[in-house]
Amino acid sequence: MTNTIGVLGAGHLGKIHIQCIQASDRYDLVGFFDPDITISNEVEQRYGIRRFDSAEALIEACQIVDIVTPTVSHYENAALAIRKGRHVFIEKPLTTTLYEARKLIELAREANVKVQVGHVERFNPAFIAAQPYFANVMFIEAHRLGQFNPRGTDVPVILDLMIHDIDIVLHVVKSRVKKISASGVSVVSDSPDIANARIEFSNGCVANLTASRISLKNMRKSRFFQKEGYIAVDFLKKETQLIKMKDADQNPDPFAIILELGKGKKQKQIWIEKPEIQPINAIQTELETFYDSIINNTEPMVTIMDGYASLELAYQIMEKIESPMSI
Repeated sequence: MTNTIGVLGAGHLGKIHIQCIQASDRYDLVGFFDPDITISNEVEQRYGIRRFDSAEALIEACQIVDIVTPTVSHYENAALAIRKGRHVFIEKPLTTTLYEARKLIELAREANVKVQVGHVERFNPAFIAAQPYFANVMFIEAHRLGQFNPRGTDVPVILDLMIHDIDIVLHVVKSRVKKISASGVSVVSDSPDIANARIEFSNGCVANLTASRISLKNMRKSRFFQKEGYIAVDFLKKETQLIKMKDADQNPDPFAIILELGKGKKQKQIWIEKPEIQPINAIQTELETFYDSIINNTEPMVTIMDGYASLELAYQIMEKIESPMSI
């Protein structure tokens, strides 16, 4: 059956995926595989699902494979599943290297299977609510700050955290990258723990991204500036605000925010709106839209090419940090 799914990797995020799949009416969860015996025993008892003895055995038993393993094993597991003709959902980042990503693209085309990359912020209800209001965004400011957690430090903060905002920016701007400036510092691990990147696009848009995994508090905020206003998205609190500048009313409310633009120019009034946020589970939604793309034979919401584009830009940023004077 095309709705049979198996989960590779049952760590922190893998457990969340298992719960979301069990709560969905689209999938039949056949089981999971994790090489850690302690984790496997816990998951088997806690969720009452079958534990497989190997990745190969799990892949043989299902038609869809959900890969939630550490990034370093993404390519090996995905290649194994794709060669068996399985559809693959793979957590971000797509792979450890661009070479591995290109190989997966080739394998997926040859096998004619669907691959979706887990850039979950695309499915954040706050971002979904903001999308109808984007109109020629020309400046983006994003801050993604997190408290230190050893989980994820196997890759630089650009691949761990900033790649979320890289994907969002590429999805919104849809223009060729013209110039990149970046800096980063390694504080507690062997790779950058805090980084900033300025990305200039051919259409004139500029994105300024900051990511840190050594902050005292968590923050995931972005602002998208365009003509006569901006959209503020709080990915953590799942809130969206529309800040618009319109011609002021003749008799404005005494509490209204009025801008004086100079002699001979009409007053402007600041309006703040909050679109309705739908209470959805982003991870469950991304998994369910992947199933829909398989059944309906449509493009996944986040394609393997989207995953590659984000990974490529992430590596360009990391290269700038290592060699800031390079062209």
